[in-house]
Amino acid sequence: MKRLCLAAVVSCFAAPAALAQEHFTEGSVWECNSYRTKQGHFDDYMKYLRQNFLPPSQEAKKAGLVQDQKVYLHVPTNPTEPDVVLCTLYTSFAKALDYDAGDEAKAKDIAAKHWKTLDEQKQRDMAAKRFEFRDFLGTAFYREVNLKPMP
Repeated sequence: MKRLCLAAVVSCFAAPAALAQEHFTEGSVWECNSYRTKQGHFDDYMKYLRQNFLPPSQEAKKAGLVQDQKVYLHVPTNPTEPDVVLCTLYTSFAKALDYDAGDEAKAKDIAAKHWKTLDEQKQRDMAAKRFEFRDFLGTAFYREVNLKPMP
C-alpha cells in the first residue's frame, strides 16, 4: 500500500514536468550569485573582479569547467536587491550541483596558478578582501529553455 501511495505522489509531481516538455526543450543552467556593494565601494569591487574573478573565470572556461560567465549590473529599487550579479553557465544541473573530483582538481590548479600559492588558506585570505566591498545576498539557478514552434 505504501508503494502504491508513493507511486501516486511521484506521478502527480512528474506529470506537469512531462506535459511541459511538449512546449520546450531543456538547455543549459545558470548559477547566479547576487551581491550588494557597500556604499562607496562599487569601483573597488569592479577592480577586484577584473583582477581576481576574470582571469580564473577565463581559465575555467578554457579547462571546460564552465560554458560561460557573465557579470550583470542591476539598478536596485530597495536595499535588499543586488547591484551586481555574477552568473556561471553550466551544461546541466548535474554539472552545476554535483561534486566531481576531476573538476575540483582542475579548479584548485587554476586557483593555485592565479593566487601563486598551493596553500588554500592563503588563497582564502587573499580573496577575503572582497568582503570589504560587498555583501552576499544569495544564489539562484535558472534553466534555459528553447521554446518549440507551434504546429
